[in-house]
Order: sequence, then structure tokens, then C-alpha cells
Amino acid sequence: MTQMLPSAAVLGARAFAALAGLNRFSDEPGKLTRLYLSPAHRQAAEWVKGAMEVAGLSAFIDAAGSVQGRRDGAAAGHPSVMIGSHIDTVKDGGRFDGNLGVVAGILVAQALRDAGITLPFPLEVVAFGDEENVRFPTHLSTSEALAGRYDPAWLDGRDADGVKLSDALVAFGGNPAGIPALARKPGSIRAYLELHIEQGPVLEAENEPVGIVTTINAQSRARVRITGEAGHAGTVPMALRKDALTAAAEMALALEAIAGSHELAVGTVGVFRPNPGATNVVPGAVEFTIDFRAPKNETLASMETAIRARFAEIATRRGVGLDIVPYARAEAVPMDPALQEALAAGVTKTGSNLATRRLPSGAGHDAMSMAAVAPAAMLFVRNEKGISHSPLENMTEADAGIAIRVMLETILELAERSK
Repeated sequence: MTQMLPSAAVLGARAFAALAGLNRFSDEPGKLTRLYLSPAHRQAAEWVKGAMEVAGLSAFIDAAGSVQGRRDGAAAGHPSVMIGSHIDTVKDGGRFDGNLGVVAGILVAQALRDAGITLPFPLEVVAFGDEENVRFPTHLSTSEALAGRYDPAWLDGRDADGVKLSDALVAFGGNPAGIPALARKPGSIRAYLELHIEQGPVLEAENEPVGIVTTINAQSRARVRITGEAGHAGTVPMALRKDALTAAAEMALALEAIAGSHELAVGTVGVFRPNPGATNVVPGAVEFTIDFRAPKNETLASMETAIRARFAEIATRRGVGLDIVPYARAEAVPMDPALQEALAAGVTKTGSNLATRRLPSGAGHDAMSMAAVAPAAMLFVRNEKGISHSPLENMTEADAGIAIRVMLETILELAERSK
């Protein structure tokens, strides 16, 4: 006999209870720090595996350290629908980033099992372990493994303590040699869905609990070095100075202006180091980072051209040296239109008063990797003031419940479309 599906309120309460259990596992007492392949990651992975099994999924911890759960569909041979997110965190991070998406997948599986609903396709839930890329010099390595794009060079990377990733993986219980076999065949996954806190203030500003992601923004990062001339703060006349800091400051403002002139683009100077950094010395050099992002690749390219031209003009006018060294770049990853519509249907079925707000993601997610092997889509959930990667990260139980109910309705929508 088919039972009723749980309400959004019940799902929200279950989510917060589950998060309280999962977030007990941390590498630092009194903080939530759970780095890839750490003891806390192993404990959290075991907890997730157990929770998946309770929800009716067959589960295992894979060779790269992700937790994979699966419930077969009504007939063999159908590609699966996968719900995924991550359980690693930044240092002293928040309770919901990544973790909420994993818990949501488990609760969706549990709700379907309890209601006696067998889907026409297999349902998978995956808890990736290396989304934040904090401990080792990697890039979404655990989801890249499923996408068949794992870089073997990552295994030789070392953390701040000199521990090699391959050694840490073996100590964790993983298997470096088994990573290539994790790659999913094209066509084996019908849809990849990810629920994640917005990590921005848009939904809160518009008083909407959820939003459908249109694209994951393109992004570029570079290190910039400005070389001027150090001098005594009291004796070098202003007109004769080659002040590296004021030149760098003007460039930071130029980046802000360039980003502001492009729709939905952003630009950030996150690191700023003057040298020698003394009160009575005109700075002779400054090193800083730039990070700029936009929903379209062509917008990012236009921004890069403008940044290089403007920085060069400032350097020439101020008589300082300029060196720009790019070190990271990611193309924009559009989310699948059909899956966006399925999510929109899920939003409508969850509440007639809910808007199908659409917005880009300025942050990277595992969906970027999974989009290489399957159609992918994301649902954002409102979080307080958009604060993330911080212990101040917060959201309401009600919003969590609405988002999980949307995911549940979306899975049922995909099941209807399979008939």
C-alpha cells in the first residue's frame, strides 16, 4: 500500500536532525573542519553509508573516498538518476554547505521507500569527498573520478604537512589504482541533481526559499605582482614616488569597475601583500590575487581583455612593473534546460505560492564535473545573508524542508516523464 509522502515541515525537521548527527565529525574540536581523507572525513563517510542503508540504499565507500548509494528501479537497464553533493568542508566551515545536499538525497530515497514507490529508473545518492579542495592541490577530484576526468598527477600532490594524497587515500581505506574504474559510461546516468545553499544573498533579498540554477559561472584567477621603488615615507616627494601599493590599489578599484560594468559579473581581490610592509616605508612591491567570474565565457574573455589593458595603463602611468600570472580557469557550465523545467515542475507541485526564480551560480560545485557525463541541474536554497564557508552560515528548517520536497517532486516528475 502506497503511503503519503512526508510534508516539507517533516522533511525539514528530519534534515536538521540528520545534520546534527553528521556534523559531529570534525578535525577540530569546537569547529566544523572536515578535510578530504582526514579521520573526520572517514567517520562522516561511515555515518553517511549507514544513513543510506537505513534509507533503503545499497551503499559503499568507493576507491576515491566518496560514498555511493543505490536503489534499483522497476526494470533493469535504465540509466539512473543521481542526487549528489559533498561532505568535506573548508576550515571552520558552515553546517549546510554540501552536507545539506547529501542529507537531502538520503531523505528523498527514504521518503520514496517508505511510501512504497518504486521508480522506473535506479536512484543513486553520492556524497563526494573533495569538493572544497582545501587539503590537496586538486579540483573536484572525487566527482571528476565519476566523470572519467581524474588527473593522476593529483595523487602526487601533498598537503601542508607534506602528506602525499595517494598515501592519505590508502590510509583512509581507498585505492588509488581503483580510481579509473569509477568512471561512469556516457548514457549510464539520466540526470544529476544537486541541492545546495545559495552562498549568496539573492534569494533572501527577493524573499524566495529556492531558486533554479541556470549556469555555473566561468571563472578566472591570477596572481599579480607590482614592482615599484621602496623609499623613506618622509623624504620621497609624492611626485617622484613609484609606490607599488597605490598602483595596486588603483588596479583593485579598476577590477571592481570592470566587473560592475558586465551583467551578473563579479571581481575580487582576495589577497593583498605589500612589501616590506613597514609604516615608514613607501612599498616597493605588492602581490595580490584577482578572481573574476561571469555566467558566459565570452563575458569572462571580455573582462580579461579589459583587466589587462587597464592594469597595463595604470602601471605605465605610475612607472611601476606589472606581472600577471593566471593560475586557474574554468569554463561556464550551463545547466540542462530539460532538468531545469523538471525542477520548475517540482517547485510548482511543492507550493502554488513559490516562484520559479532562476539565477546563476557564482561558486563552483560538483555539478560542474558531472555535467561532463550526464545532464545536470541544481537547486539553490536561501541562506541567511548569503554567508557561507563560515560558522555563521545559517538557514531555516522550513526552507530546508521546502527544498527537499522540491527535489522529491522533481524525482517523481522525472518518473512520470519516463512512462
